[in-house]
Parts: sequence; structure tokens; C-alpha cells
Amino acid sequence: MRTQIQLTEQQVAALKARAVAEGVSLAELIRRCIDQALATSLDPGPAERIRRAAAIAGRFRSGTRDLAINHDKYLAEAFDK
Repeated sequence: MRTQIQLTEQQVAALKARAVAEGVSLAELIRRCIDQALATSLDPGPAERIRRAAAIAGRFRSGTRDLAINHDKYLAEAFDK
């Protein structure tokens, strides 16, 4: 399907340079960029969700030493606020 978009001069220059470097047309490069953006930003699949969760696991500290034991208690307190 044909469509029309407005790009800045800098965007066009960068896209053209990348298209040449990858050996594809400007239109093909734009389609690939759109496919990549859609695949990563809308609804990540199960594997991506697991990867994201693993990436943040252990990065934050609550300061609560019994969180694993009293998880339900703390969760109920948080919802009561």
C-alpha cells in the first residue's frame, strides 16, 4: 500500500545512508524499521516478557527483610492505601 509521510532532512539523510550501507532500497529500509518498531513496542511475546522480567530482577531493594514470607500482608497493605 502506498502512503505518504513527512520526514526531516536529517532523517532522510540518515535513512538513505543506512539503506546504501545495507544494500536495500529506502522503502525496504523503512518497512523493516516499522516492522521492528511494531514487533518490539506493542505486545511483546512471552519470551520477551520473560527476558524483560529477568533483566530487572534483583535491581531494586525494598529494605524489608521478610518480604518473601509476608508478601500477601504487604500487598494487602499497599492496596488499602
